[in-house]
Amino acid sequence: MLDIHTAPTPNGIKIPIAAEELGIPYRVIRLHLAQGDQRRPEYLAINPNGRIPAVVDHDVPDGPVPVFESGAILLHLAETRGGLIGPGIAGRAATMGWLFLQVGGLGPNFGNAGHFLSGAPEANPHAIMRFQGEARRHLQVLDTRLASQEWLDGHGYSVADIAHFCWVRSASYAGLTLDGMPRLAEWTARIAARPAVRRGLAAIG
Repeated sequence: MLDIHTAPTPNGIKIPIAAEELGIPYRVIRLHLAQGDQRRPEYLAINPNGRIPAVVDHDVPDGPVPVFESGAILLHLAETRGGLIGPGIAGRAATMGWLFLQVGGLGPNFGNAGHFLSGAPEANPHAIMRFQGEARRHLQVLDTRLASQEWLDGHGYSVADIAHFCWVRSASYAGLTLDGMPRLAEWTARIAARPAVRRGLAAIG
């Protein structure tokens, strides 16, 4: 059993989707961020950083094992369950490269663009231009990649696709669209139509 402590945010929806794709039994423990659930001592014992998501994996040797940070959780699930990751050393490296591009690039830029847009945008025009520009550049990198590959790592549908999808589907949060990026729009629609993705999204509400 996998306990998933999460909320319906782009990072938070990654883990139920991955669990559904891998066929892992799980239960969602919904955190109400506005009420400060992520700062409660019992949650900080799992994730000292006080952010979502985090999991407790009961089905691994030496378990239960807590794992926090969405990219680390995705990689943990892929490696312990043997799926959603490229084959061999080269395949694994490709998956990790695209996964961490989202974790270190697309996600933070989307998040910061959305943050400044939702506050007082007229007071932060340079910040908005900077983060939107980088977010748009990352989307274009994905669209270019998908011109030659069906899936981001070049081997198959993986945690890298899941991680990016959960943010790309919310491009409007950063004030962006997928206009002019037909391959990325098609890839997003293809992932959204997967039964496991639909179940994962429904599980978190």
